[in-house]
Amino acid sequence: ALGWAGLMVLPAALDLSFAAAQAGQLVLAMAAFGLAVAGLRAGARALAVTAGAVGVAGAVGAGLPALATEAATYTAFGLLMVVFVALAVALDRQEGVAPPVVSAAACAAVACAVVPVAALGSSLGLAVYEAAVPLLAVPTATVLVGARLRGHPVAVPVEVTGAAAGVVAVAMAVDDARFLALVLALCGVLAAGTALRPERRPLAGYLATGLFVLAAWVRLAVSGVSTPEAYTLPVTVPALVVGVLRRRRDPSASSWAAYGAGLAVTLVPSLGAAWTDPHWTRPLLLGVAALGVTLAGARLRLQALLVLGGAVLALDALHELAPYVVQVAGALPRWVAPALAGVLLLVVGATYEKRLRDARRLKEALGRMR
Repeated sequence: ALGWAGLMVLPAALDLSFAAAQAGQLVLAMAAFGLAVAGLRAGARALAVTAGAVGVAGAVGAGLPALATEAATYTAFGLLMVVFVALAVALDRQEGVAPPVVSAAACAAVACAVVPVAALGSSLGLAVYEAAVPLLAVPTATVLVGARLRGHPVAVPVEVTGAAAGVVAVAMAVDDARFLALVLALCGVLAAGTALRPERRPLAGYLATGLFVLAAWVRLAVSGVSTPEAYTLPVTVPALVVGVLRRRRDPSASSWAAYGAGLAVTLVPSLGAAWTDPHWTRPLLLGVAALGVTLAGARLRLQALLVLGGAVLALDALHELAPYVVQVAGALPRWVAPALAGVLLLVVGATYEKRLRDARRLKEALGRMR
């Protein structure tokens, strides 16, 4: 470790150029990782751990300064990506190496791949939101690698790291709603492709549905649509019909899988439109529809209908009652609000055990619903 530290400061002591210093740091990082693998094979664990820690520090020390120039960014992070891939493969083939260590090396390779792909947009003169589309190449690659690895312990961490890159792409596209809708739809395609694998289907399927629905909402907002129901109801009706047919064929199917997407496609955009609608017609109709869905969920013991309908009904009522509550609060003396809060705390404290039992019963009742 001391020898590595001395070699790290050697370029500065010799007043070498930036390129020479970067090359030296990258060589030292590769040599340290090679020594770590050799130490594992020889049974020298202390040497392997020290060399691995030195290699990680060297990789960070070589990567951060490389962001200063375009050529150094592509060279350093491209080389580091290859090094971490090779390290993950070597560690995976070595007996006695814990799976988290292999996963860390694989995830580092994915993280290193994100940097040059993100820098590519800047090199091409793209805006930040435009560079979000090329960045999706990283989660695309991790989806394919995850499908190839299947049940390998590294598969999940690699796919999660790729999904994090997808989140970064979504954040980059926020400034332009058109590209945001495009990025969300492409992420939905990747999630749908992941859902083709049985072991990923439950989570990836819901994620794909949510991303597609969100992309549609953003696209409607970009198009200046003030009546989203005209576009969402034609989707909701067939989706609910398909849900009914599925429940008839498989009564054990979850209500979320059967009706959740269909209801959310209409209820949530309508709720957003109602919150910005100065008239009373849409909030009233939405409240009546949400009340009907809630009552149907309670009557048929369907969790999706009860939760979605109740949440939309509560938020719609809150939006409509908020102005009156503010007026009443402004007309009352200032001491009334703290006094009411104190009384509420006293009541809750005095009946804490009973409220806790009620909450548990409510949770159990919801859990028994399908």
